[in-house]
Amino acid sequence: MERSRAARIGVLAYGALCYLMFVGVFAYAIGFLNNLFVPKSMDVGPATPFGFALAINAGLLGLFAVQHSVMARPGFKRWWTRFVPEPIERSTYVLFSNLAMIVLFWQWRPMGGVIWHLEGEMARGIVLGLYGLGIAIVFVSTCLIHHFDLFGMRQVWLYFRGRRYAPVAFRTPGPYRIVRHPLYVGWLVTFWAAPTMTVAHLVFALATTGYILVAIRFEERDLVNEHGDSYVSYRKDVPMLVPKIRSGGKLEGALS
Repeated sequence: MERSRAARIGVLAYGALCYLMFVGVFAYAIGFLNNLFVPKSMDVGPATPFGFALAINAGLLGLFAVQHSVMARPGFKRWWTRFVPEPIERSTYVLFSNLAMIVLFWQWRPMGGVIWHLEGEMARGIVLGLYGLGIAIVFVSTCLIHHFDLFGMRQVWLYFRGRRYAPVAFRTPGPYRIVRHPLYVGWLVTFWAAPTMTVAHLVFALATTGYILVAIRFEERDLVNEHGDSYVSYRKDVPMLVPKIRSGGKLEGALS
């Protein structure tokens, strides 16, 4: 009995540590992308020849993309949970994502060159406002589809309480009625809303945009397999990333 209780406490502690690590990584990423408040960011670091910097940065982005996509696939999860207990599977995914991002922050190389630079304070403020809006969309979108399930805390909490885990039911709250992937819309706004767009930032934005467009295809295939006709109908009725405008200027899918 004591061993079982100790195991439940250990699982909960592990999940909580992975989640708190994510919070720190997410906060650092906010500063990293636009060179705000953090010591090592997108355009701050040791000078490196352009070709070498490009190769390193491409490798870092590729590492994150492979980890993030492969570990999210149902087939990998079925294999992975032969070795990792199911209650901590999602937390372990979050842990590996955190580690991939930390390596990216640590080893990212500035690449020199400026694509655009906004001079006016108002223009810079507007773009930084869009940057903040993108981050807010990401956070709100995770909350609407169950933030703590997405990052593994619900799973470890239910295990701690001795309750059986059941996946979150498919639903389309708020912005999910306007586009199928508001979470990705938020990330795209965040990646591109830069008052100063450097070459390094452009490489990052292009690579992550490409990754998102590819990842959506795999994710939606999994969602169709999981939810069947419900998701097929949803995909038919709601656009992927760009809202449709009805006659009269209303967003299609929006609540009237």
